[in-house]
Amino acid sequence: MSIFTTFKLALRALWRNKVRTLLTMLGIIFGIGAVIAMVASGQGAQEAVKQVFQSMGTNVLIVSNQSRRGMAPSQGGGGGGATLTWEDLAALQAGEISTIRWIAPALETRTQIISEDADWNSRITGTTATWFKIRNWAAVEGAVFDEDTGNGTSKVAVIGKTVAKELFPGASTAVGQIARINGQPYEIVGVLASKGQGPMGDNDDIVVLPIKTYQQKIDRGLAKYIRGSLLISMTTDDVAERTMAQITSLLRDRHKLDSSDEDDFRIRNPAESAKAEQDTTERISTLLAIVAAVSLFVGGIGVMNIMLVSVIERTREIGIRMAVGAKPRDVRLQFLVESIVISLVGGLHGILLGYVGAKYMAGYFDWQMIFPKETAILAFVVSALVGIVFGMYPAVRASRLDPITALRYET
Repeated sequence: MSIFTTFKLALRALWRNKVRTLLTMLGIIFGIGAVIAMVASGQGAQEAVKQVFQSMGTNVLIVSNQSRRGMAPSQGGGGGGATLTWEDLAALQAGEISTIRWIAPALETRTQIISEDADWNSRITGTTATWFKIRNWAAVEGAVFDEDTGNGTSKVAVIGKTVAKELFPGASTAVGQIARINGQPYEIVGVLASKGQGPMGDNDDIVVLPIKTYQQKIDRGLAKYIRGSLLISMTTDDVAERTMAQITSLLRDRHKLDSSDEDDFRIRNPAESAKAEQDTTERISTLLAIVAAVSLFVGGIGVMNIMLVSVIERTREIGIRMAVGAKPRDVRLQFLVESIVISLVGGLHGILLGYVGAKYMAGYFDWQMIFPKETAILAFVVSALVGIVFGMYPAVRASRLDPITALRYET
C-alpha cells in the first residue's frame, strides 16, 4: 500500500471523528501555545528591564549623600543630610581618576510648573550640559543646553515629552513657550526624546534647568553642599569596580574618615542592579517555560491515550483491513500518521495561540513584543516528535492484532 493511500485513510479516519480529534489536539495546542507565550513574555520582560536601566545612561555610576549614623549636623551634614560638597565634585573632575569620562551634578526636587493652559507637578533637575551626554539624551525639538547655558543663570528649561504634553496640549511645539516655576518665568528651549519608564518612574516627566539657575531660584541654600547626586560616566564598562574603589578612597580621604568610620556617601552601579533584575527575570521565565513544557508532555500523553482508545474502537476495522491484504506495517503506519497529523496540526494552532498570547501580554504589561522564532520552530519540531513518540505504542499495538480475533470483536 502506498504512503499516499495510507495518508488518505488516516485523514479520513480523523475527519470521521472530528470532535475527538479536536479534543486530542487541544492538549498539544495549549501546551505549545503556553511554551511560546511564556518564553516571549520572559524575553519581553528582560528587554524591558534592560531598557529601564539603559535609560539612565551607559557605564554610569551614581554618587549620592549618605549621612553617618550618630553624626550631628555640625559635624558635616550641613543640614538635610548632605555630605557631598562642590569641592568634592571639583576633585573628581580634576582628572586624578583616569577611568572617569564625564561627571555632572544632578540636583532634584518636585514642584508645580504652570503654563497659560495648564499646570503640572513635575521633577525639576538642575544640572550642566554634561548631564545630557551622560544620559545619552538628545532633544527632538529645539536643543539641550550648551556648556555656557548649562553653567549660566539663564531662565531657560528643557522638558520631557510628558511635561510638554500636559502643559501645552494644543500647541504644535513647546519650544518657545513660557512656563512658570515658583512664580518665575522660564522659556522652553528644548523637548527631550522619549525614554519611557525608568527606576524613578516616568523618565519623560522632567524639567531640566541650568545648574546655577536651579541653585538661585529653586534650591536657595546649602551653598557648600550638593543636595543631590553626582552622575559619573566611565570610559568603559569593565572598570566599574576599580573606579568605585578609587572614588571611595578619594572621598573618604577628603571627608577625613577613619578606617572605623562608615562611608558618608553611597556609590551605586545601575548595571549591577540591571544584571540582578535580568537574572531574576530569566529564572522566572525558565520556570514558567518548564511548567508550560510539562503541559505539552501531558498533551502528548493525551494523544497516546486517545489513540489507544481509537485502536480498541476500530479493532474490527483493523481486522477487515488485514484480512483483505493490509500488512502490519500498513496498519502501524496509518495510526502513526494519524498521531503525527494530530500533533502537527495542533502544533501550528499552538504557535498561533502562543503569538496571540504573547502579543496580549506585551500590550497588557506595556513591554516590547518579542516573538521567539527559534522557540516556535523548536516547539513545532517537538510536536512532531510528540506525535511519533506517543503514537508509536498505539500504532504497534494495532499492527499486532490477530486478524481472526479482530474480525470476531464486537463493539
